[in-house]
Amino acid sequence: MIKIDLRSDTVTLPTKEMLQSIVEAEFGDDVSREDPTVNRLEELAADIFGTEAALLMTSGTQSNLVALMAHCQPGDVVIMEAESHVYYYEVGGMARVGGLIPRLVRGKRGVFTPDQVREAYRGEDLHFPRTRLVEMENTHNRAGGTVWTPGQVREVARTARDLGMATHIDGARIFNATVALGVDPKEYGKEVDSITFCLSKGLAAPIGSVLVGSEDFIERARKVRKMLGGGMRQAGIIAAPGIVALTSMVDRLEEDHRNAYLLADGLRSLEGLSIDKDSVQTNLVLVDVSGTGMDALEFVRRSEEVGVLIHDFSPTTVRFVTHHGILEGDIEETLSRIEGIL
Repeated sequence: MIKIDLRSDTVTLPTKEMLQSIVEAEFGDDVSREDPTVNRLEELAADIFGTEAALLMTSGTQSNLVALMAHCQPGDVVIMEAESHVYYYEVGGMARVGGLIPRLVRGKRGVFTPDQVREAYRGEDLHFPRTRLVEMENTHNRAGGTVWTPGQVREVARTARDLGMATHIDGARIFNATVALGVDPKEYGKEVDSITFCLSKGLAAPIGSVLVGSEDFIERARKVRKMLGGGMRQAGIIAAPGIVALTSMVDRLEEDHRNAYLLADGLRSLEGLSIDKDSVQTNLVLVDVSGTGMDALEFVRRSEEVGVLIHDFSPTTVRFVTHHGILEGDIEETLSRIEGIL
């Protein structure tokens, strides 16, 4: 039985073009800023988002931590959505390593409002820590891959700026957002102080994340990255497939979205499964399985027995993720196998 792996878009494999790019890449010492391939990737990323500079990282978690530490000082407060990836999945690095305090707001499908930012901001009272940064996640993982529009980002960013705060987007899947909305990434880049995005999710590169922002900010981030052990040498081996990812893999994300919509429609028609239709906006599909009489772990186990690999997301919810390498025929086969276990 051929397994259909829908656990995450992190299971994507590099394309032949990516592997060939590694063989042909020029290398140098990136700590000394002498790796020409890394320099090309960073220039490309900055150009895509309309920012002054960019910095290659090993992962999205590293990139977010570096960004937060470059924006803030220990003891500062960061406003973020209550189920944001930084808070939920990044091992508490912002607190343990950065000494930062999360201030959580509950968004609607991952999106919060300027009024919520004003309410969360604690002012300059002597007794309060400084509220320094607002962090947004686009697309929002735990909300089901939901999207912040440029307008929503603009309103929150302007409110933050009026209150003396900086803004950061955890854009691990931000190209899913730009493709879903049909907008230029610069529409996000011009509104916030920094954005991080992953090369290794839907774009299918084997490793890497990039942080973009102003020259001054990226210089601060470069020093934090070095402190965290992220100073890399011949990092062109990472950057080369990243360049291929940015130049050839963005537009094809639309295929992943179509497959996610097809999958959601099919699963919704099966007895016992429930899906919030409005949450299926990109390549993630969250499914409530409580109506089947199974909890999420049992549903995941039964799915694995028929060769469909997925993740539990809560005691009653599972997650399917479409990505490069998953075709429409795989979606049809998945629906057939899931129907079988029901």
